[in-house]
Amino acid sequence: MTNRPFRWDLVRPDQVGTLLDNAEEPHLWFLDDLTTCTAKVLARCADGELHFVGRSLDSMHDLLGGALERTSWRARVHQLPLSLKATGDLEPPDVKLLRENLAAAGITPFSLARGTRPTVFADLVCDGDTFTELYRQLRDWIDEDREAWHVIRRKLRFVGVTSRQPTRPDAWRWQEGVTWTGELPAAAVRNVSLSPAVWSYFGDHQAKLTPSFPRQRWTDETVRIPDHGKATRRALAEAFALVDAGRSASVRERLVRTIVGEPARGEPWLRALVTELGG
Repeated sequence: MTNRPFRWDLVRPDQVGTLLDNAEEPHLWFLDDLTTCTAKVLARCADGELHFVGRSLDSMHDLLGGALERTSWRARVHQLPLSLKATGDLEPPDVKLLRENLAAAGITPFSLARGTRPTVFADLVCDGDTFTELYRQLRDWIDEDREAWHVIRRKLRFVGVTSRQPTRPDAWRWQEGVTWTGELPAAAVRNVSLSPAVWSYFGDHQAKLTPSFPRQRWTDETVRIPDHGKATRRALAEAFALVDAGRSASVRERLVRTIVGEPARGEPWLRALVTELGG
């Protein structure tokens, strides 16, 4: 059985019980910036299956859980809880476990070659280590299975959420520090920025609902046991608040306003999504 950290279903919360009794109402001080960023990630995903890597963008996943609940996109947003940063050289048993976890998320060389939609990975990005390791592992797997790389390369996309920098010609971008992005079409790598304070909150300070899931824990069955600690309850309250915010007319309107300002706004799939969000 593939191991995977436990996480509550926030859209259909029948597992929560009394965990949130007397919980303090969270302050979603980052909501506007998160909503704008989320809209841009949607607009730049090329009508793909969107996979959030790790835990850093849990809040974006939860906001979309509410916003897309009554749309045809409700099953198009996924979590890929694997922590791949600084994994080093994986031993064969680790590679096997990694592939089992990817396959459980519907990601295999076979599915990548034959899928009708792009597979899109989104993550909070500093130097691109996680994307680099994920790409390397996928590329090795594709080569071993002898699937058609010339087909798959057109279906892979990476959307990095970066800390906003002043606009200038010499601004550094993470993809400039890696070589593998040159193996993909230019449109396959996109960035969306967040304010430094929000980026740092999600990446460094936010309490998360699940434990980190690096290779050392891929066989640890304790990650399947829900934690009821104070920090988890605080994270749970915030996550539920984000799902509710995503359902609100004001957030969906902000999503639509931002999307219609994106270059891809004229594409049929994005016009259809805007119509659904507006409804």
